[in-house]
Amino acid sequence: MSIDESAESAEATASSLRYPIAPGTRVNVRSGPGTKYRIVRSLPPGSYVNVYCQTPGETITGPYGTTNIWDNIANGEFVSDAYVKTGRDGYVAPRCS
Repeated sequence: MSIDESAESAEATASSLRYPIAPGTRVNVRSGPGTKYRIVRSLPPGSYVNVYCQTPGETITGPYGTTNIWDNIANGEFVSDAYVKTGRDGYVAPRCS
């Protein structure tokens, strides 16, 4: 398998893992893993996100607990894992490089 095929396979796998954001919550999407990063956009209530990778950042408390894990949902877009129902307290995706 070539590097390109591996990347496509990883992307296909990640894109099939969609997680809901906390019900009734509008979540800010930031340019990095913390509230000091600029807001890129907001996710409306009822949204689902793909989690491509995760990285440690600012500790946030939300509906799903307190965590320093931030989910990369698109290129340059991060949301706190405290607002994403992944079903686990730890990492569910590879660490971002």
